[in-house]
Amino acid sequence: MRPAITFATPPEIKTERLLLRPIHDDDLAALHAMLSNKEVMRYWSTLPHLSEAETAAWIAANRAAVAAGTAIEYGVDYQGKLVGRGILWNGNEIGYLFARAYWGRGFAHEAMQALIDFAFLFRQLDEITADIDPRNLASRKLLERLGFRPTIYEERTFCIGGAWSDSQYFALRRADWLEPRK
Repeated sequence: MRPAITFATPPEIKTERLLLRPIHDDDLAALHAMLSNKEVMRYWSTLPHLSEAETAAWIAANRAAVAAGTAIEYGVDYQGKLVGRGILWNGNEIGYLFARAYWGRGFAHEAMQALIDFAFLFRQLDEITADIDPRNLASRKLLERLGFRPTIYEERTFCIGGAWSDSQYFALRRADWLEPRK
C-alpha cells in the first residue's frame, strides 16, 4: 500500500449541491436530531442517542479520531444546513448518516462519491470498505451504485439493545474505481 497523504484538517469538498466540511460545535443539535431518530438509527451499530450530552461525547470521540489521524470526518451541508455526515475511519472504512428528511434525494450518493474520490485521489488507498446491516436495502443499493461489491457476510456481529444483527461487508477496489475514468 502506498503511503497516505495526511491533512491536519481535511479540505472542504464542494459538489454540485453539497459542501463537505468539518463538523462544527454548532452542529450538535442537527447531529443529535439524526442520532436520536429511531428510523435513522434503525440499522446503526448503536441505539438512538437519548441526550445531547451523548451526542456531544460521540462528536468528541470522532474529533479525537480525526486528530489522531485514524479518521476523516465531514459534515454534509446543503444550503447552509447540516443534512448528513460522512466518515472514512479505521484507515479505509466508509460510513454515512443522513437526516430522514433528506433521504431519497441523491444526497448520500453525491456526498459519498465525493468522499470516495477524495480517499482514492489524496489518501492513495487501494481499497475502501463498508459494513452494513443486510436488512438495510437502501444502503446496499447506494453502495452498489457507488461501485462496491459484497465480500463477506457474518452473522451476529452486533448486539444492539439485546437484539443481534448481521453484517454484510463490501469493498471498492482502486482499480475498479479507476476503470470508468479510463
